[in-house]
Amino acid sequence: MPKSPAAKPPAPETAQNPSQLDEAALQALLQARHGDPFSVLGMHQVGDALVVRVLLPGAFGVAVVDVRDRKVADLQRQPGTPLFTAVMPRRRNPFAYRLRITWEGAAGEPAHTLVLEDAYRFEPQITQMDVWLLAEGTHQRPYEWLGAHLNAVDGVAGTRFAVWAPSARRVSVVGDFNQWDGRRHMMRLRHECGVWEIFVPHVGEGDLYKFELLGADGQVEVKSDPFAFRAELRPQTASVVQRLLPGLAGSEERRRANALDAPISVYEVHLGSWRRGEQGRWLTYRELAEQLVPYAQEMGFTHLELLPVHEHPFDGSWGYQPTGLYAPTSRFGTPEDLRAFVEAAHAAGLGVILDWVPAHFPTDSHGLARFDGSCLYEHADPREGFHQDWSTLIYNYGRTEVRNYLVGNALYWIERFGIDGLRVDAVASMLYRDYSRKQGEWVPNRLGGRENLEAIEFLRRMNHTVGSLRPEAMTVAEESTAFPLVTRPPSEDLQGGGLGFHFKWNMGWMNDTLAYFARDPVHRRHHHDQIRFSLMYAFSENFLLPLSHDEVVHGKGSLLGKMPGDSWQKFANLRAYFGFMWGHPGKKLLFMGCEFGQWSEWNAEASLDWHLLDSPGPDQARHRGLQRLVRDLNRVLRHEPALHRRDVSAEGFDWISHDDAEHSLLVFQRRAPGERPVLVACNFTPVPRQGWRIGVPQAGVWRELINTDDEVYGGSGVGSAAMASEPVAWHGHAQSICLNLPPLATVMLVCGD
Repeated sequence: MPKSPAAKPPAPETAQNPSQLDEAALQALLQARHGDPFSVLGMHQVGDALVVRVLLPGAFGVAVVDVRDRKVADLQRQPGTPLFTAVMPRRRNPFAYRLRITWEGAAGEPAHTLVLEDAYRFEPQITQMDVWLLAEGTHQRPYEWLGAHLNAVDGVAGTRFAVWAPSARRVSVVGDFNQWDGRRHMMRLRHECGVWEIFVPHVGEGDLYKFELLGADGQVEVKSDPFAFRAELRPQTASVVQRLLPGLAGSEERRRANALDAPISVYEVHLGSWRRGEQGRWLTYRELAEQLVPYAQEMGFTHLELLPVHEHPFDGSWGYQPTGLYAPTSRFGTPEDLRAFVEAAHAAGLGVILDWVPAHFPTDSHGLARFDGSCLYEHADPREGFHQDWSTLIYNYGRTEVRNYLVGNALYWIERFGIDGLRVDAVASMLYRDYSRKQGEWVPNRLGGRENLEAIEFLRRMNHTVGSLRPEAMTVAEESTAFPLVTRPPSEDLQGGGLGFHFKWNMGWMNDTLAYFARDPVHRRHHHDQIRFSLMYAFSENFLLPLSHDEVVHGKGSLLGKMPGDSWQKFANLRAYFGFMWGHPGKKLLFMGCEFGQWSEWNAEASLDWHLLDSPGPDQARHRGLQRLVRDLNRVLRHEPALHRRDVSAEGFDWISHDDAEHSLLVFQRRAPGERPVLVACNFTPVPRQGWRIGVPQAGVWRELINTDDEVYGGSGVGSAAMASEPVAWHGHAQSICLNLPPLATVMLVCGD
């Protein structure tokens, strides 16, 4: 149906001069409140006249020149304003032009002249197909269009800016290149998807920028770019024009290294405090590639997990309150530097996992909060949109564009940096609407329940997308409840089935075992269920066993400090714990510093206590011994398929003895098809057990593979020589051996060479 005449806006031109604007349009431009600046600025056909208008605060004079730098016309200032206009003489058809601008000099300085391209002469740069996909919220890689992208249009170099702000009345890109003046580069609205865009000539890599928005609430806010690939270091908050890194293909090698049946032992690291440089400065990504990567390789870990490297304003959040999901933090260098770190890790045979935070975002005014004057990324109702524990905002997962922002970000890290996987933070807080809320402080879902159905759909979609497009990568859930099927695939329509994660942190194992090992050994016989209970559910999900940063901070003390007894016993307990952990089904994760027994709890503002490995005294050998044990456990994990190939299958585990609570003993075996089994025997008391008989699954000569009480690890040296099995039935097996079980120790045994 054709529009009625009343629907057309009044012509902004004055009758006397078609190049000049009427007062209403002029004031809208001058006040940066014009919703469609491209309709009046640049070159336009007005009746039979071809006019050019430019708004250039600070300009003294402006001329239009052609591409050969020949002057076509001088523009005249509309009296009392920075608007320059003119009718092009002898020109009826639009043509490529440039602006010769004479700028007013600063106090005591002469005027100067530059020839610049006019941003308002360029057509929209986002294709119609991509506009439709962005509007649907189904664009798999929205970061390829939104944000700041270096580009060349008609041979003119510059940057294409685009931002989603559907409720804004006006959006400008501001930066060093236009003196942060929101009148200079007001953007074009693509009504179909609520995206504003503009191509700004001459803006290059490294230029600072933000978006200035006249919001739906009538307030003007200046925001960082949600899709910025780089950002300033706090306390500065500008986004930085950064070239989008080329895409990386997945590899079969990385797919095998990240598979369910692969040996996976993760070294969790906070880059700012693993080690410090001179005067306590942070190491750069490239310095970490030279120091951290070879250390983790030498220690036998298979993966590095980095606490969040998204840009974040508050050091004390450790990255868990990000304001720039697409920007690697500038604390340690550039995006290219981070990618070089990942490449160095891969070259050393190490995978890299990133902590990823799609659960919430901070309320900082330059970030996502009320981005376009409305609750765009978050829920308007604080019962749904405000996280009480962290005073942060919760994403509105029911909005397709918000889901797209997050799913695209998951792909971005994998495709542009070669990241092997994402450990998704605080999944439990996403799954339940009543998480950490009292009655009346939360809104039931559409079915009347407590589950966050929109968050569940988002997680399924994210995992499905990553699994479909980048099958070499893994996703890991930090999830602490009994929510079902976290590591099972979703249904085809993503409306049912599992959440689709590859692994889930086994928080129950962590809590139970830490509580058990914190007890005086004399009392452990009364809590035997605590140490064996995890095997009741060990294969209900694909588990990863975490001893993470959360267990060594906020007054919890270090792992070594949690152990009971004197110094010798503390080290012995921790060695036994690590031996049990590496023998237990599930992938492994250990936080930095725990591998050598740091006494103090983690301090994010300082380096780890590396001096403990070199300080003279009786504990020096124990710290070094613990470090060597972790290295040897990792190597055994890699070389013994029985310890990893069936981590997520009940067929890979058998109890041999689990009911000897009186002696706090456990014996079990790990198995894999066609591979020799590994027996794991644990003595969680300080009493050595001489000549202790255990059943074995096959006849032959059994020998120690790992003994955490070995003298090389700082232990007492109690152990057993090679033991030939005997046809004495024990523990349900036809064969058995007698061994000397060391005090507070775990022993791994194999049959044969």
